[in-house]
Amino acid sequence: MSAVALPLADPAWKGSARLAPKAAKAIAATATACLRLEVETWPKPGLVSHVDTGSHVDMNADTFRASAAAIEPFFQALAEAGGDGAAMGRLRLIGLEAEAAMFAATSGINTHRGAIFGLGLLCAAAGAVAAGRMNAEDSLGSVVTRLWGRGIIDGPVLLHSHGSHASRRYGAGGARREAALGFPTIYATGLPALRRRANGDAEAARVEACFALISVLEDTNLLHRGGIAGLRFAQRSARAFIEGGGTARADWRAKAASVHRSFVARGLSPGGSADLLAMSLFVDALERHPAPCSA
Repeated sequence: MSAVALPLADPAWKGSARLAPKAAKAIAATATACLRLEVETWPKPGLVSHVDTGSHVDMNADTFRASAAAIEPFFQALAEAGGDGAAMGRLRLIGLEAEAAMFAATSGINTHRGAIFGLGLLCAAAGAVAAGRMNAEDSLGSVVTRLWGRGIIDGPVLLHSHGSHASRRYGAGGARREAALGFPTIYATGLPALRRRANGDAEAARVEACFALISVLEDTNLLHRGGIAGLRFAQRSARAFIEGGGTARADWRAKAASVHRSFVARGLSPGGSADLLAMSLFVDALERHPAPCSA
């Protein structure tokens, strides 16, 4: 990832926060770059990448690339909305527009619904910080909780989504709870795993983070595909990889590929962890560095 300067509040604006247009575009570009980096990472157990389609038969890397390009303008709109102090209702409407653009670009395939929700909220939080509405020392997760936590919990539930169905059936918290609490899994697991390899192989760092996230997340995508048994298998497999040395091992790629094949054989795909990987990359780019990144 390479950094560019991120403009903050417009100094010409008096009496209220205002997000510089370049800042909103930079935030959106960062979010899109992080989605692309997620796809350009292999091996990720059961997930689509530039190498193969994982446990999926209806999508490939090009599907994800087209989807990421289609939703980038809506990440910008979400950053602008956050800079304007918008309530959750406004963010939700932009998210629905982003979903429609995603489905149009993918011929009806759900590639990034979870990322539109979670990464979109983080874009809005970044907009609020860049506009000067929130303290720049606050984590993006804490900004999401403070500004929109109650609206996230009280908002409408997507009754027909796989994640919502799995949450109701198995009692998992799901993406809504994760977001309302300020994305604790990103800060406790995703970021530390990324930064363990921060000065080494960038792809290895992303694989390390992906496995770490799978090992702890109550991923509703796994629950939908494999039930409790599938979720526990995925968590145990990912934990064994990490505890066995993870990407610090000389043969890490072969070990990770073996886990990947075991997920594919069982039809398991940890889509929630993939979303959190992209979000971890985004948070790392905007919190650890003073600027967005590009793939």
